[in-house]
Amino acid sequence: MSAGLFGLLDDVAAIARLAAASVDDVGAAAGRATTKAAGVVVDDTAVTPQYVHGLAAERELPIVKKIAFGSIRNKLVFILPVALALSQWLPDLLPVILMIGGTFLAYEGAHKVWGMVAGHHDHDRPATEIGPEAEKAMVAGAVRTDLILSAEIMVIALDEVADESFWSRLAILVVVAFVITIVVYGVVALIVKMDDAGLLLTQRDSAFAQRLGRGLVDAMPKLLAVISVVGTVAMLWVGGHILLVNLAEVGWWEAPYDWVHHLEEDVDHGIHVAVLGPTLAWLVNTFFSALVGLVVGAVVLAVVQVLPFGKGHSDDPHSAAGADDRSAEPAPDA
Repeated sequence: MSAGLFGLLDDVAAIARLAAASVDDVGAAAGRATTKAAGVVVDDTAVTPQYVHGLAAERELPIVKKIAFGSIRNKLVFILPVALALSQWLPDLLPVILMIGGTFLAYEGAHKVWGMVAGHHDHDRPATEIGPEAEKAMVAGAVRTDLILSAEIMVIALDEVADESFWSRLAILVVVAFVITIVVYGVVALIVKMDDAGLLLTQRDSAFAQRLGRGLVDAMPKLLAVISVVGTVAMLWVGGHILLVNLAEVGWWEAPYDWVHHLEEDVDHGIHVAVLGPTLAWLVNTFFSALVGLVVGAVVLAVVQVLPFGKGHSDDPHSAAGADDRSAEPAPDA
C-alpha cells in the first residue's frame, strides 16, 4: 500500500513539474509576443490620455477604467476567437491581415506626421464637466479606437506563437491580453493623474515638495508631446516592418526585406563591439522600416484625401480608427 501511495505521489509530482514547465513556457512565449507588439502598445498608450486630458479630475480615472474594461472585452470576446479560428483553419490569411493592419498603422503614422508638418495641434482644453451621455459617447469612441489597436496587437502576438498548439496559443494570448491591457491603462492612469499629484504636492509645506509638484505640472504637456512623437515613430516602424516581413513571407515582393536584412547583418558583423553592433543593426532595420511605413502611409493618406469620405477629414489622427472624429472632445454645453 505504501508503494502505491509513493507511486501516486511520484505521479502527482511529475504532473506538477509538467504544469510548472507549461506555465513557464506560456509566460516566456507571452513575454516574447508582448515585446513583438511593443510598437503598437506604445501607440495605444499615447492615444488614450487624449480622451481624458482636460476633463474634470474626478472623472479621469473612472473613464480610463471604463475604456480599459472595453479594451479587455475587445481582446477576449471579439478579437481572440476570430484570430484563433483563422490561425487554426486559414493560417495563410494571417500575413494578409497583418499587412492590412501594417498599412493602417503606416497611414495613421503618416497622418500624424502631416498634422505636425501642417501645424495641426490639439489645443489644451480647460477642465470641464460632461454629462453621462457625452461621457458614454467618449468611452465608446475610445473603445472603438482601441479595437483597431488591440486587433493589431493580438495578431502580431499570434504570429509570434503561430507554431504553438491551439491550447498553448489560447493561453498565451489570454496572458498577453491581460498584461498589455493592465500595462497600457495603468500607465495611462499614472499619466492623467500626474498633474493632479503635482498640484497636491504644491500645497505641501516642504519647499522641495512644492518644487517637485510644479515640475510635475509643467512636465505634463511635455510628456504628452513626447509620448505622441514616440507613438508616431512606433506606428511607422511597426507598420513598415510588418509590410517588409510579410510581403517577403507570402512571396509577393522579397527584394526590400532581403536588402534591409542583408544591410542589418553587414552592420552587425562589421562592428566588432558586443553591444554596439547589434544596437546599430537594430537601428538600421528600424530606420528603413519606418521609412517604408512613412512612404506607404503617405501614399494611402494621399489616396484617402481624394476620396469622398476623405474630404474634410478630422485633424484628429485617430479619427480614422473610428473615434467619432471629435468624440474625444466634449461640447462645452454637454
